[in-house]
Amino acid sequence: MSTHVPHLLAGLVDDAAVFPPGSATLPDALAAHRRHRDSWYAELVGPLLVPASAIVSGALAGALGGPAGAAGGPAGPAAPGDDSAGGGLAVGLIGDTGVDGLPAALAALPAGVTARQVEVAVAKRGEDPLPGLTALLGLAGRSGGVAFYAELPLTFGLTGALDAVAAARADGAPVAAKFRTGGLAAELFPTPVELAAVICACRDRELPFKLTAGLHHAVRHRDPETGFTHHGFGNVLAATLAAADGAEVDEVAAVLAATDPVPLVERARAARAADRPLWVGYGSCSITEPLTDLIRLGLVNGGHDVHARQDVSTGQDVDGGRDA
Repeated sequence: MSTHVPHLLAGLVDDAAVFPPGSATLPDALAAHRRHRDSWYAELVGPLLVPASAIVSGALAGALGGPAGAAGGPAGPAAPGDDSAGGGLAVGLIGDTGVDGLPAALAALPAGVTARQVEVAVAKRGEDPLPGLTALLGLAGRSGGVAFYAELPLTFGLTGALDAVAAARADGAPVAAKFRTGGLAAELFPTPVELAAVICACRDRELPFKLTAGLHHAVRHRDPETGFTHHGFGNVLAATLAAADGAEVDEVAAVLAATDPVPLVERARAARAADRPLWVGYGSCSITEPLTDLIRLGLVNGGHDVHARQDVSTGQDVDGGRDA
Protein backbone atom coordinates (compact mmCIF):
# COMPACT_ATOMS: atom_id res chain seq x y z
CA MET A 1 0.00 0.00 0.00
CA SER A 2 1.34 3.42 -0.96
CA THR A 3 2.11 5.78 1.92
CA HIS A 4 0.82 8.61 -0.29
CA VAL A 5 -2.68 7.39 -1.15
CA PRO A 6 -4.93 6.80 1.87
CA HIS A 7 -6.87 3.57 2.06
CA LEU A 8 -10.14 5.48 1.63
CA LEU A 9 -9.11 6.41 -1.93
CA ALA A 10 -7.79 3.01 -3.02
CA GLY A 11 -8.94 2.17 -6.55
CA LEU A 12 -11.21 5.21 -6.73
CA VAL A 13 -10.44 6.21 -10.33
CA ASP A 14 -10.70 3.76 -13.21
CA ASP A 15 -8.66 4.63 -16.29
CA ALA A 16 -11.11 5.61 -19.05
CA ALA A 17 -8.49 7.19 -21.32
CA VAL A 18 -9.92 5.71 -24.52
CA PHE A 19 -13.36 7.22 -23.96
CA PRO A 20 -14.45 10.82 -24.76
CA PRO A 21 -13.44 13.50 -24.21
CA GLY A 22 -9.93 12.02 -23.89
CA SER A 23 -10.32 9.51 -26.75
CA ALA A 24 -6.75 8.20 -26.56
CA THR A 25 -5.70 5.44 -28.94
CA LEU A 26 -5.43 2.00 -27.37
CA PRO A 27 -1.61 1.85 -27.71
CA ASP A 28 -1.25 5.27 -26.07
CA ALA A 29 -3.76 4.37 -23.34
CA LEU A 30 -1.99 1.09 -22.58
CA ALA A 31 1.39 2.78 -22.31
CA ALA A 32 0.03 5.50 -20.03
CA HIS A 33 -1.88 2.99 -17.91
CA ARG A 34 1.26 0.97 -17.27
CA ARG A 35 3.04 4.15 -16.16
CA HIS A 36 0.18 4.93 -13.81
CA ARG A 37 0.24 1.40 -12.38
CA ASP A 38 4.02 1.68 -11.81
CA SER A 39 3.81 5.14 -10.22
CA TRP A 40 3.79 6.32 -6.62
CA TYR A 41 0.01 6.94 -6.89
CA ALA A 42 -0.78 3.47 -8.29
CA GLU A 43 -3.13 2.67 -5.40
CA LEU A 44 -5.51 5.37 -6.63
CA VAL A 45 -5.87 3.83 -10.10
CA GLY A 46 -8.30 1.08 -11.03
CA PRO A 47 -8.28 -1.01 -14.21
CA LEU A 48 -8.05 0.27 -17.77
CA LEU A 49 -11.58 0.48 -19.20
CA VAL A 50 -11.86 -1.02 -22.68
CA PRO A 51 -14.90 -1.12 -25.01
CA ALA A 52 -16.25 -4.56 -25.80
CA SER A 53 -16.10 -3.65 -29.48
CA ALA A 54 -12.32 -3.15 -29.25
CA ILE A 55 -11.95 -6.66 -27.83
CA VAL A 56 -14.18 -8.39 -30.37
CA SER A 57 -12.54 -6.57 -33.28
CA GLY A 58 -9.06 -7.61 -32.16
CA ALA A 59 -7.96 -4.01 -31.57
CA LEU A 60 -6.91 -4.72 -27.98
CA ALA A 61 -4.91 -7.78 -29.00
CA GLY A 62 -3.24 -5.75 -31.73
CA ALA A 63 -2.37 -2.95 -29.33
CA LEU A 64 -0.81 -5.52 -27.01
CA GLY A 65 1.33 -6.83 -29.84
CA GLY A 66 -0.46 -10.15 -30.25
CA PRO A 67 -2.42 -11.51 -33.21
CA ALA A 68 -5.94 -10.15 -33.55
CA GLY A 69 -8.43 -12.71 -32.29
CA ALA A 70 -5.94 -14.55 -30.07
CA ALA A 71 -8.34 -15.28 -27.25
CA GLY A 72 -7.48 -16.41 -23.78
CA GLY A 73 -10.82 -17.98 -22.99
CA PRO A 74 -13.25 -17.03 -20.25
CA ALA A 75 -12.46 -14.14 -18.00
CA GLY A 76 -11.74 -14.49 -14.32
CA PRO A 77 -11.68 -12.09 -11.40
CA ALA A 78 -8.56 -10.11 -10.52
CA ALA A 79 -7.65 -8.75 -7.15
CA PRO A 80 -8.15 -4.97 -6.73
CA GLY A 81 -5.09 -3.08 -7.86
CA ASP A 82 -3.44 -6.24 -9.21
CA ASP A 83 -2.24 -5.92 -12.78
CA SER A 84 0.03 -8.92 -12.38
CA ALA A 85 -2.95 -11.22 -12.84
CA GLY A 86 -3.48 -12.26 -16.44
CA GLY A 87 0.01 -11.45 -17.63
CA GLY A 88 0.09 -7.89 -16.41
CA LEU A 89 -3.20 -6.34 -17.49
CA ALA A 90 -6.54 -6.25 -15.70
CA VAL A 91 -9.30 -4.48 -17.63
CA GLY A 92 -12.81 -3.28 -17.10
CA LEU A 93 -14.99 -4.29 -20.03
CA ILE A 94 -17.47 -1.60 -21.10
CA GLY A 95 -20.42 -3.07 -22.95
CA ASP A 96 -20.77 -0.66 -25.86
CA THR A 97 -22.19 -3.57 -27.87
CA GLY A 98 -25.02 -4.09 -25.37
CA VAL A 99 -25.78 -6.96 -23.03
CA ASP A 100 -26.14 -9.42 -25.91
CA GLY A 101 -22.61 -8.67 -27.08
CA LEU A 102 -20.91 -9.38 -23.75
CA PRO A 103 -20.41 -13.18 -24.10
CA ALA A 104 -18.50 -12.69 -27.36
CA ALA A 105 -16.33 -9.98 -25.81
CA LEU A 106 -15.54 -12.07 -22.73
CA ALA A 107 -14.64 -15.05 -24.92
CA ALA A 108 -12.40 -12.88 -27.13
CA LEU A 109 -10.22 -11.44 -24.37
CA PRO A 110 -6.60 -11.72 -25.50
CA ALA A 111 -4.45 -14.35 -23.84
CA GLY A 112 -3.06 -12.99 -20.60
CA VAL A 113 -5.71 -10.30 -20.10
CA THR A 114 -8.14 -10.56 -17.18
CA ALA A 115 -11.53 -8.87 -16.93
CA ARG A 116 -11.93 -7.51 -13.42
CA GLN A 117 -15.37 -6.03 -14.10
CA VAL A 118 -18.05 -5.67 -16.76
CA GLU A 119 -20.16 -2.53 -17.03
CA VAL A 120 -23.12 -2.11 -19.35
CA ALA A 121 -26.24 0.02 -19.74
CA VAL A 122 -29.32 -2.18 -19.46
CA ALA A 123 -31.76 0.44 -20.81
CA LYS A 124 -31.97 3.91 -22.31
CA ARG A 125 -33.64 6.80 -20.51
CA GLY A 126 -37.38 6.17 -20.39
CA GLU A 127 -37.12 2.46 -21.13
CA ASP A 128 -38.03 -0.32 -18.73
CA PRO A 129 -34.67 -1.53 -17.34
CA LEU A 130 -35.93 -4.94 -16.18
CA PRO A 131 -35.64 -6.89 -19.49
CA GLY A 132 -32.01 -5.88 -20.01
CA LEU A 133 -31.26 -6.33 -16.33
CA THR A 134 -32.73 -9.83 -16.36
CA ALA A 135 -30.46 -10.76 -19.26
CA LEU A 136 -27.42 -9.32 -17.50
CA LEU A 137 -28.18 -11.14 -14.25
CA GLY A 138 -28.37 -14.41 -16.16
CA LEU A 139 -24.94 -13.76 -17.69
CA ALA A 140 -23.45 -12.73 -14.33
CA GLY A 141 -24.52 -16.02 -12.83
CA ARG A 142 -22.32 -18.02 -15.21
CA SER A 143 -19.24 -15.84 -15.66
CA GLY A 144 -16.79 -17.06 -13.05
CA GLY A 145 -17.12 -14.35 -10.44
CA VAL A 146 -16.32 -11.30 -12.58
CA ALA A 147 -18.05 -8.24 -11.11
CA PHE A 148 -20.96 -6.93 -13.19
CA TYR A 149 -22.30 -3.38 -12.98
CA ALA A 150 -25.74 -2.66 -14.41
CA GLU A 151 -25.97 0.96 -15.57
CA LEU A 152 -29.47 2.06 -14.66
CA PRO A 153 -31.10 5.24 -16.02
CA LEU A 154 -32.29 7.61 -13.31
CA THR A 155 -35.81 7.58 -14.72
CA PHE A 156 -38.63 5.06 -15.17
CA GLY A 157 -38.36 1.80 -13.25
CA LEU A 158 -35.33 2.68 -11.10
CA THR A 159 -36.73 1.45 -7.78
CA GLY A 160 -37.73 -1.93 -9.17
CA ALA A 161 -34.37 -2.31 -10.87
CA LEU A 162 -32.50 -1.54 -7.64
CA ASP A 163 -34.62 -4.10 -5.82
CA ALA A 164 -33.80 -6.70 -8.49
CA VAL A 165 -30.04 -6.02 -8.35
CA ALA A 166 -30.05 -6.09 -4.55
CA ALA A 167 -31.98 -9.38 -4.49
CA ALA A 168 -29.61 -10.99 -6.98
CA ARG A 169 -26.61 -9.79 -4.99
CA ALA A 170 -28.10 -11.18 -1.79
CA ASP A 171 -28.42 -14.53 -3.58
CA GLY A 172 -24.70 -14.47 -4.39
CA ALA A 173 -24.59 -12.95 -7.86
CA PRO A 174 -21.54 -10.66 -8.40
CA VAL A 175 -23.65 -7.66 -9.42
CA ALA A 176 -23.99 -4.03 -8.40
CA ALA A 177 -25.37 -0.78 -9.81
CA LYS A 178 -23.94 2.01 -11.93
CA PHE A 179 -25.33 5.50 -12.57
CA ARG A 180 -24.57 8.31 -14.98
CA THR A 181 -23.76 11.71 -13.45
CA GLY A 182 -23.16 13.78 -16.57
CA GLY A 183 -23.09 13.88 -20.33
CA LEU A 184 -23.69 16.10 -23.34
CA ALA A 185 -27.10 17.38 -22.19
CA ALA A 186 -28.26 19.10 -19.01
CA GLU A 187 -30.82 16.39 -18.21
CA LEU A 188 -28.00 13.84 -17.86
CA PHE A 189 -26.74 15.65 -14.75
CA PRO A 190 -28.85 14.56 -11.77
CA THR A 191 -29.64 17.23 -9.21
CA PRO A 192 -28.09 16.92 -5.75
CA VAL A 193 -31.43 15.69 -4.41
CA GLU A 194 -31.78 13.09 -7.17
CA LEU A 195 -28.27 11.77 -6.66
CA ALA A 196 -28.68 11.82 -2.88
CA ALA A 197 -31.85 9.76 -3.20
CA VAL A 198 -29.98 7.18 -5.27
CA ILE A 199 -27.07 7.01 -2.81
CA CYS A 200 -29.49 6.54 0.10
CA ALA A 201 -31.47 3.94 -1.85
CA CYS A 202 -28.26 1.96 -2.40
CA ARG A 203 -27.35 2.39 1.25
CA ASP A 204 -30.74 1.05 2.35
CA ARG A 205 -30.25 -2.01 0.10
CA GLU A 206 -26.56 -2.52 1.02
CA LEU A 207 -25.86 -2.19 -2.70
CA PRO A 208 -22.48 -0.96 -3.98
CA PHE A 209 -22.50 1.38 -6.96
CA LYS A 210 -20.25 2.97 -9.55
CA LEU A 211 -20.62 6.34 -11.27
CA THR A 212 -19.67 7.56 -14.72
CA ALA A 213 -19.39 10.87 -16.57
CA GLY A 214 -19.07 14.43 -15.38
CA LEU A 215 -16.89 13.92 -12.30
CA HIS A 216 -13.96 15.94 -13.61
CA HIS A 217 -12.95 17.69 -10.40
CA ALA A 218 -13.15 17.20 -6.65
CA VAL A 219 -15.59 20.01 -5.84
CA ARG A 220 -18.93 20.90 -7.40
CA HIS A 221 -18.42 23.53 -10.09
CA ARG A 222 -19.89 25.12 -13.20
CA ASP A 223 -18.18 24.45 -16.51
CA PRO A 224 -17.76 27.87 -18.17
CA GLU A 225 -17.77 26.34 -21.68
CA THR A 226 -20.98 24.31 -21.42
CA GLY A 227 -22.75 26.06 -18.56
CA PHE A 228 -23.41 22.68 -16.94
CA THR A 229 -22.88 22.33 -13.20
CA HIS A 230 -20.84 19.21 -12.46
CA HIS A 231 -20.86 17.09 -9.36
CA GLY A 232 -17.53 16.90 -7.55
CA PHE A 233 -16.04 13.51 -6.80
CA GLY A 234 -15.03 14.87 -3.40
CA ASN A 235 -18.65 15.81 -2.79
CA VAL A 236 -19.73 12.29 -3.74
CA LEU A 237 -17.13 10.78 -1.42
CA ALA A 238 -18.22 12.95 1.52
CA ALA A 239 -21.91 12.39 0.72
CA THR A 240 -21.44 8.61 0.63
CA LEU A 241 -19.62 8.71 3.97
CA ALA A 242 -22.51 10.76 5.38
CA ALA A 243 -25.08 8.31 4.01
CA ALA A 244 -23.17 5.37 5.46
CA ASP A 245 -23.31 7.14 8.83
CA GLY A 246 -27.10 7.32 8.59
CA ALA A 247 -27.71 10.74 7.01
CA GLU A 248 -31.00 11.10 5.16
CA VAL A 249 -31.57 12.45 1.65
CA ASP A 250 -31.72 16.15 2.56
CA GLU A 251 -28.42 16.07 4.44
CA VAL A 252 -26.71 14.01 1.74
CA ALA A 253 -28.01 16.42 -0.91
CA ALA A 254 -26.57 19.37 1.02
CA VAL A 255 -23.15 17.72 0.94
CA LEU A 256 -23.46 17.10 -2.80
CA ALA A 257 -24.44 20.74 -3.38
CA ALA A 258 -21.56 22.21 -1.34
CA THR A 259 -18.93 24.32 -3.10
CA ASP A 260 -16.74 24.87 -0.04
CA PRO A 261 -14.06 22.15 -0.04
CA VAL A 262 -13.21 22.46 3.66
CA PRO A 263 -16.03 20.34 5.15
CA LEU A 264 -15.60 17.79 2.35
CA VAL A 265 -11.90 17.44 3.09
CA GLU A 266 -12.49 17.25 6.83
CA ARG A 267 -14.96 14.38 6.44
CA ALA A 268 -12.62 12.50 4.10
CA ARG A 269 -9.60 13.00 6.36
CA ALA A 270 -11.52 11.62 9.33
CA ALA A 271 -12.15 8.40 7.38
CA ARG A 272 -8.86 8.19 5.47
CA ALA A 273 -7.87 4.80 6.96
CA ALA A 274 -11.31 3.23 6.50
CA ASP A 275 -12.77 1.18 3.67
CA ARG A 276 -14.74 3.36 1.25
CA PRO A 277 -18.42 2.54 1.83
CA LEU A 278 -20.84 1.81 -1.02
CA TRP A 279 -19.10 3.82 -3.76
CA VAL A 280 -16.82 1.50 -5.74
CA GLY A 281 -15.39 4.30 -7.89
CA TYR A 282 -15.76 6.02 -11.23
CA GLY A 283 -14.13 6.20 -14.64
CA SER A 284 -12.13 9.25 -15.69
CA CYS A 285 -10.50 9.89 -19.05
CA SER A 286 -7.78 11.71 -17.10
CA ILE A 287 -5.93 10.33 -14.10
CA THR A 288 -4.01 13.58 -13.73
CA GLU A 289 -7.03 15.81 -13.07
CA PRO A 290 -8.42 13.96 -10.02
CA LEU A 291 -4.91 13.28 -8.72
CA THR A 292 -3.98 16.95 -8.94
CA ASP A 293 -7.15 17.98 -7.14
CA LEU A 294 -6.50 15.45 -4.37
CA ILE A 295 -2.95 16.75 -3.92
CA ARG A 296 -4.13 20.37 -3.80
CA LEU A 297 -6.74 19.48 -1.19
CA GLY A 298 -4.15 17.68 0.91
CA LEU A 299 -5.89 14.31 0.68
CA VAL A 300 -2.97 12.73 -1.19
CA ASN A 301 0.63 13.33 -0.17
CA GLY A 302 1.93 13.76 -3.69
CA GLY A 303 4.86 14.80 -5.79
CA HIS A 304 7.58 12.28 -4.98
CA ASP A 305 8.47 9.40 -2.70
CA VAL A 306 11.69 8.44 -1.00
CA HIS A 307 12.92 6.51 -4.01
CA ALA A 308 12.00 8.51 -7.09
CA ARG A 309 10.20 11.61 -8.17
CA GLN A 310 7.66 11.27 -10.94
CA ASP A 311 5.58 13.69 -12.95
CA VAL A 312 1.93 13.12 -12.04
CA SER A 313 0.72 13.72 -15.60
CA THR A 314 2.92 11.05 -17.19
CA GLY A 315 4.20 8.77 -14.43
CA GLN A 316 7.72 9.37 -15.76
CA ASP A 317 10.77 10.02 -13.57
CA VAL A 318 11.67 13.72 -13.59
CA ASP A 319 15.05 13.45 -11.93
CA GLY A 320 16.34 10.25 -13.48
CA GLY A 321 16.49 8.07 -10.38
CA ARG A 322 16.81 7.94 -6.65
CA ASP A 323 17.08 10.76 -4.21
CA ALA A 324 20.36 10.87 -2.31
